[in-house]
Amino acid sequence: MSLYMLDTNIASHIIKGDLPLVRERLVAVPMHRVVVSSVTHAELRYGLAKRAYPTGLTARVHAFLIRVKILAWDKEVATFYGDLRARCETAGVTLSPLDLMIAAHAHSVNAILVTGDKAFTSVPDRLTLENWTLPQE
Repeated sequence: MSLYMLDTNIASHIIKGDLPLVRERLVAVPMHRVVVSSVTHAELRYGLAKRAYPTGLTARVHAFLIRVKILAWDKEVATFYGDLRARCETAGVTLSPLDLMIAAHAHSVNAILVTGDKAFTSVPDRLTLENWTLPQE
């Protein structure tokens, strides 16, 4: 039974409701299999803070976060991160620091990383990826 770890960009689409395809894919997965990294949680909270916590958006983010399991970024994930970052640097792969943290987190829990960000496809560690912003093949 696979977990689906939602990257921040997918979580944002769900919260905004701007891509019906993403919502359709979400409702097709049992909610107990949908997770986010605490890194994504932090990014969503940052987005609210930099906008001075607008009421509607804050309520939507809160509603989203109470429905998904938030996985802690712990010392086991940190070990995966160190190894993954070294392999990425050796392979010449550049990811933002937070994206690299999310990739390591997904890998450490054997989750499918759900993202619309093509940068993850170049990670040398064979992440299992799904892009819910595109029609299924």
